[in-house]
Amino acid sequence: MSIIVTDQGFVSAGSESDAAAACSEVEVLTLPSDSNPREVDFDGAALVRVEFPSFSDGRGFTIARELRQRGFTGHLRASGHVIADQYAMARRSGFDDVEISDELAARQPEEQWKFRADWRAHDYQSRLRAG
Repeated sequence: MSIIVTDQGFVSAGSESDAAAACSEVEVLTLPSDSNPREVDFDGAALVRVEFPSFSDGRGFTIARELRQRGFTGHLRASGHVIADQYAMARRSGFDDVEISDELAARQPEEQWKFRADWRAHDYQSRLRAG
């Protein structure tokens, strides 16, 4: 089982509250972190899941940004070893939500993720403009 992290908190993957899973007949495209986003054919995909093999592998953020710039408007989900400290970056990169394991959710409870849910307000550019 896995947990979906949204701006509102935790949702069980596949539950009715999981917006992407609630769509009937969702075409899912899963991309490993070494995918070339310029070569990805996302036509027909309602959900693109980008895998993060470790929290130190940030290539998934680049993949998300590139897919959005190329016009992907479907649901974009980061999956794997994303930590709470990276949630704001995931959202700013274009991800709609993050899928984590139950084990990671136990180590980093919902409060830690919700603390970062106001991802638009906590970027360094805003802090530089305010100073």
